[in-house]
Amino acid sequence: MKRAKLHALPKQRNPVARSPLLAKGGAHGRTTAAKRRKAAMDLAKVKRDPDLGG
Repeated sequence: MKRAKLHALPKQRNPVARSPLLAKGGAHGRTTAAKRRKAAMDLAKVKRDPDLGG
C-alpha cells in the first residue's frame, strides 16, 4: 500500500467575515404587499359586520 502524501492544513477562514450571500437565508415570510392586503381585507370585514371583528 502507498502512503498518503502529507499536505499543509488549509488556512482557516475568518468566521466573522462571512459571505453577504449567506445573510439572505432564513425563514420565508409574507411580502409587505400581502400583509397590507390582508389588513385591508380584515378592515373591510369588520366594516361589513362589526360583531365578527372581535
